[in-house]
Amino acid sequence: MVDNNVKPVVPAAGAEDADSARKGRRTSRDSNRKSMDDRPKEQTEWEEKIIQVRRVTKVVKGGKKLSFRAVVCVGNGKGQVGIGVGKSAEVIGAIQKGVVDAKKSLVHVPMVGTTIPHPVTGCQGSSRVLMKPAAKGTGIIAGGAVRAVLELAGVGDVLSKCLGSRSPLNVARGAIDGLQRLRTFEEAAKLRGISVRQMLS
Repeated sequence: MVDNNVKPVVPAAGAEDADSARKGRRTSRDSNRKSMDDRPKEQTEWEEKIIQVRRVTKVVKGGKKLSFRAVVCVGNGKGQVGIGVGKSAEVIGAIQKGVVDAKKSLVHVPMVGTTIPHPVTGCQGSSRVLMKPAAKGTGIIAGGAVRAVLELAGVGDVLSKCLGSRSPLNVARGAIDGLQRLRTFEEAAKLRGISVRQMLS
């Protein structure tokens, strides 16, 4: 039998508003999150390459303090490149510091087509890096730190050889030193006070 005395349950005043508000809040938060994801990310011309990440230990009064050292190369592929070193308790922090340091020490690399103007030897500590111009299509004949530096500098064809110490940081700095010493034919002729034709004849 159906009991006619049973009263229908009526929701309390404001309960629906609270539920809708709660749902609305969630919806707005989700929409905000989606809008943040949809925002276009900053396009930067700088590329980064991590040459080396090492765990280093410092002996202090209470024992040993562990941290990380990152050697990072930064370049735009259009003739600008730099090397930076960052140290931090975390790997990501060390890399970020290395990128900032690299952008402070950018060098300009003069090029003839896709190669360097003349042979050059860069030095850093006991490391020496020999770089020579190469014919078009040769590619970058280099390895390790030198390859990273040349690729980010935008050099397409070059021959190189590491002489002496093979420490990645010293080799990278030696490559930067060599690129810094490069001169175009026009710059060399201007320094001598003659024309390019006289210099090449």
